[in-house]
Amino acid sequence: MAEELTALRQIHTWDLVSLPLGNDTISCRLLYTIKTKYDGSVERYKARLVAKGYSQQYGFDFVDTFSPLAKMTKIHTVVAFISVRQWKIFQMDVKNVFLNGDLYK
Repeated sequence: MAEELTALRQIHTWDLVSLPLGNDTISCRLLYTIKTKYDGSVERYKARLVAKGYSQQYGFDFVDTFSPLAKMTKIHTVVAFISVRQWKIFQMDVKNVFLNGDLYK
């Protein structure tokens, strides 16, 4: 958990600000997960901080929700295209990533 929080602080995931008058905070909780290897042994421990979104009100706390996803059919199509063109393909494992850029429609 300390490693995850340190990584989030280093990439400036959030800023502490004062709560506007008349607003309530949205509570959160830490979720812990144990990632295992194929043989069942422990690979690593993970911790995620998640907001309790069910306490939010549409139009007051948020307007739209959006979560960019990569579907397996799209990944299969890209890999097939790469193999037909005989291009090189590389795999990369990312230890900690947080996409905090602006998303536009």
